[in-house]
Amino acid sequence: MGSSGGEGKDDWYAELVQRMHTPSFLVDNDACVNSTIIKVIRVEGMNKQVILLEVVQVLADLNLMITKANMSFDGEWFMDVFHVTDADGNKLQGKKVINKIQESLATKASFLPSVMSSLGVMPSKMLTSIELTGADRPGLLSEVCAVLKDMKCNVVEAEVWTHNKRTAAVVRVTDESSGLAIENTERISTIKELLGNVLRGIDEAMTGKTMVSMGIIHTQRRLHQMLSAERDYERVGLAGSENETFRPHVSVSHCIEKDYSVVTLRSKDRPKLLFDTLCALTDMQYMVFHGTVITKGVEAWQEYYIRHINGSPISSETETKRVIQCLEAAIERRACEGLELELQTEDRIGLLSDITRIFRENGLSIRRAEISTKGGMAIDTFYVSDASGNHVDSKTIDSIHQQITQICKAVLRVKGNPQLSFKPPAETTVFHFGNLLKALFIPEFQVD
Repeated sequence: MGSSGGEGKDDWYAELVQRMHTPSFLVDNDACVNSTIIKVIRVEGMNKQVILLEVVQVLADLNLMITKANMSFDGEWFMDVFHVTDADGNKLQGKKVINKIQESLATKASFLPSVMSSLGVMPSKMLTSIELTGADRPGLLSEVCAVLKDMKCNVVEAEVWTHNKRTAAVVRVTDESSGLAIENTERISTIKELLGNVLRGIDEAMTGKTMVSMGIIHTQRRLHQMLSAERDYERVGLAGSENETFRPHVSVSHCIEKDYSVVTLRSKDRPKLLFDTLCALTDMQYMVFHGTVITKGVEAWQEYYIRHINGSPISSETETKRVIQCLEAAIERRACEGLELELQTEDRIGLLSDITRIFRENGLSIRRAEISTKGGMAIDTFYVSDASGNHVDSKTIDSIHQQITQICKAVLRVKGNPQLSFKPPAETTVFHFGNLLKALFIPEFQVD
């Protein structure tokens, strides 16, 4: 009886600590005319930077646009305030949407202290996760998909990023026959060896890296880490120089009074921008004590007061240079300049291998890709250029469409170009901003 009572007290104490360190959330849809306000209040303690990143990750995964944000710390409590809209820039409408946000935030918070690590790794028996990094080249994804097809692997979802001559991919597969994760160690070793050969290509010096796991990691969070580990923040030759107008501008200064480093970023606004920035700061082990995010037109302005987790601000020119480079890279990775193609068709085993083969045979290079399946349908988005990084002409797109329709009944949407879209008349073309960054004046904000 005494032991049972002691265990009960321990459980009660553990629950109390859990509740103290679990952030509270408030979704206010009345205070602002143009946006919905989400407030996050959290007590000072462990995991505060991780909690901030996880909250922003939830908002990003719900495809919410953060138009304004303020992160503040008074020495004991943290309060983060986010102004959000839907993907079309409209204020959120309906109880169902608001409830979904609250539910998602609460679910994420309940996992933070114990089950979730800073990577967000969750075990899975349904999928096998394959991570690939190496030198980027045309046709690489096609060769990877061909290997997986030969090894009887079905690609369920995948995401591929390329930046500064490097590539990173997270591919989730199942066994073709069972539909479950691949657990046979000998088979996994063979897959790793074959993919390693593909990543090596014709250059023996560029070995590439392959990792297979049964855990599910937040894909985009992991892609940032993988490319950073490949040192993609170091510029290679003249790579990217043709897009200097689109490059973010990052500066670092010092707040002597409060002993903070002040990081200011100015860039083109886009979805998930705040998430990408916080990924970089977290991976470099910096904590955000105060922060402000403002968007206006096509531009975004961010300012953060930070210290390293050891309590010190940025203290050297070398460290300053690395912070600037890593933040620039984090923003650039997702900002792909390729032509956006969206493909929807009935899913089948080997479909991705066939599609990417058609791209390769037509001389296209995949700059970024998002692969998903839902309800028996494959929904794939590719950002493509020609092998030299230039725009794809209409004849090539027309040829690709004809070849794809020979292997499946697909809807191919060329976003931002209605003349090159192949889809039923009832559907509408989606347009994306492609104009240059406009010069805007945004007043500075001071943190007390």
